[in-house]
Amino acid sequence: MATAAARAAIGDSEFDRDTAAVPRPGEPGTYDIDLSAGWMIISALNGGYLLAVLGRALREALPHHDPLTITAHYLTASQPGPAVVRTETVRSGRTMSTGQASLFQRDEDGQDVERLRVIAGYGDLDALPDDVRTSATPPPMASYANSVSSHDTPGVSPLPGSAAILDRLDLRLDPATAGWAVGAPSGAGRMRGWLGLADGRDHDALSLLLAADSLPATAFDLGLKGWTPTLELTVHVRSRPAPGPLRVSLSTRNLAGGLLEEDGEIWDSADRLVAQSRQLARAPRG
Repeated sequence: MATAAARAAIGDSEFDRDTAAVPRPGEPGTYDIDLSAGWMIISALNGGYLLAVLGRALREALPHHDPLTITAHYLTASQPGPAVVRTETVRSGRTMSTGQASLFQRDEDGQDVERLRVIAGYGDLDALPDDVRTSATPPPMASYANSVSSHDTPGVSPLPGSAAILDRLDLRLDPATAGWAVGAPSGAGRMRGWLGLADGRDHDALSLLLAADSLPATAFDLGLKGWTPTLELTVHVRSRPAPGPLRVSLSTRNLAGGLLEEDGEIWDSADRLVAQSRQLARAPRG
């Protein structure tokens, strides 16, 4: 468990401030939030950031603290500004609780529009058995020092519009999967990199939800350019991460019908597989 000092430091992070959900008086399970433009990518808010927003609201609403499995369906693009998260406790058991949540924003006509909907199972990561039987191994990749920061190639991007999120991340790509940034994609559909938060906050279960959608899209390594909107994202949190940067590995094996999947693995500094993800996205149309 994190110490009181560590938890206090986490609370001072920009990530925590920008995902904070304020309970609405007189409406149990309903939370108000001001979505921050600091997590924009192109013309919409990053899907991992939004997943963490709803993940935090569910943590407040449910009797258990840690997301073990969480699935989001993205219905319409979310924008910075006021939003409402409405949660529901579906089931509450001894070791796991299940809940769902939706995020709403007002449109130009003053109507509530549902942006995304989540269903999740929560538990206590510290109470899970410590038995590990796995054939998974950490991804082969360059060291942190020898990886490519987004600031190493200023102005090089296949995406027009905002990249504000990059200022909030310490993202360093494995050079073997960064060729697309200089016009030389490998065609393998892989993306690997080191990931931290720019303000030095250590990762926890909630920031793993952000990490699952923080690397550039594997579509870029396939030689495609343009926005790759997420339709559905599932994250399985397996353990609380050790301090230090994460290693994130994404791969796509099948692009068909204008859709592609991304399978993700997230490893911590102690070489543990702390989260897995799968995302279904629409291939760029450009």
